Amino acid sequence: MPAAAPAAAEPLSGEEFAALMAPLGPFGPAPCLAAGVSGGPDSLALALLADDWARRRGGSLLALVADHGLRPGSAAEAAGVAAQLARRGIPARLLRLGLAPGPGLQERAREARHAALLAACREAGRPWLLLGHHRADQAETLLFRALRGSGPAGLAAMAPVRPAPEALILRPLLGVPPARLAALVAAAGLEPVQDPSNADPRFARARLRAALAEPGGTGPATAALAEAAAAFAGRRARQEAAIAGRLAACATLRPAGFAEIDPARLGEDAVAGTVLAHLLRLVGGARHAPPAAAVTALRNRGEGTLAGAWLRPWRGRWLLLREPAGLAPPVEALRGASWDRRFRLLGPGAPGHELGGLGFAAAAGLRRLAPPWPAALLAGMPAIRHKGKLVAVPGLDYPEGERCMAFQTVFASAGFAPAGSAPVGIVPAGGAAAEVNSAGDTVMRASGAFTAGVGLPILR
Repeated sequence: MPAAAPAAAEPLSGEEFAALMAPLGPFGPAPCLAAGVSGGPDSLALALLADDWARRRGGSLLALVADHGLRPGSAAEAAGVAAQLARRGIPARLLRLGLAPGPGLQERAREARHAALLAACREAGRPWLLLGHHRADQAETLLFRALRGSGPAGLAAMAPVRPAPEALILRPLLGVPPARLAALVAAAGLEPVQDPSNADPRFARARLRAALAEPGGTGPATAALAEAAAAFAGRRARQEAAIAGRLAACATLRPAGFAEIDPARLGEDAVAGTVLAHLLRLVGGARHAPPAAAVTALRNRGEGTLAGAWLRPWRGRWLLLREPAGLAPPVEALRGASWDRRFRLLGPGAPGHELGGLGFAAAAGLRRLAPPWPAALLAGMPAIRHKGKLVAVPGLDYPEGERCMAFQTVFASAGFAPAGSAPVGIVPAGGAAAEVNSAGDTVMRASGAFTAGVGLPILR
């Protein structure tokens, strides 16, 4: 007797989507969302669901359609996706990436797409970016990472919430089989775009997808892998909670980009090593975490340099500051400019001006503005110059506050990326209290959990 045909998938409902969004909030009134929409069934379903969800709450959705420019006709496909969304009353913005063919294409495309999506969120004032990854994607990610030798943190696969300086990245559909998303798109009468690279055996993920042979994401293998990823994610969440608690207890991060650490509260266990490694990346702006053995050796010495950061004793505590010799060269001081992988210019800036390090010579002349701090710390602060002449040091309100407004900078290190998260600025929550440091900066001293924003790291 032939096997019965699988039952047709039921479209994901708006009520179910609202339940998936609830734990990712709060969102406040009239939430302004953005969503990455490739034109495939998964992202089209996300656009339909997120648009309805936002409208019901007085908000709106902006669809961001990226065109990698890697296939003939890709520009027309992207325009067609935007047109379909427009007919549904969903505004869309096209992002032309123009990637060049070559090695590591899928990884480069993913990085360029994410960067473009986040930049568009910042420009449009959209603090939430939704992505359409689903249960089959989660299963593939776990399998892919397992084959590459990832540890428990990597096997937790994709996190439903991931902070970035520009927006909070949300993946509400990680537990949803793709068949239910495709059913929703079909019921809405939309025509999804099928990317041939998703089935191209030259790419590892496509081979894994073919090996699983469960395109609808409803089979036992996908379910087992997704459940394993959820179990690893639970373990990661518990570890990160311990790290966040230790970080809140032992460290004060200053807006000038350095940290004060209480070594006794930091401790000497594995959690202490992870906390110090995160702080080293954050302060040094490093791309990768330093080796655990090197972190342990630094902690045992209580001083030294590692990963672009300098640990030194200071008044019974430790100061962790940027290593002055490793500072990046200046960049043009225009809005959105990023310098040294640590600071971003929020003000409008000015043409012909440069954003770079203050330097030892200039710092020596400004010690009166921050007498307690070492010269090496001041030398690494962001400063503005015009034709070589020092114009402003926003962190010291030099020469005066009004002059610094155009060059306002924020510490948003690209080096802070614990498992499942991404670079983010910092604002502590729960028991935080404001302080004023010797440079006149308002500082938040954390005594509880962290939330996303601008100011200490979030660990989610």
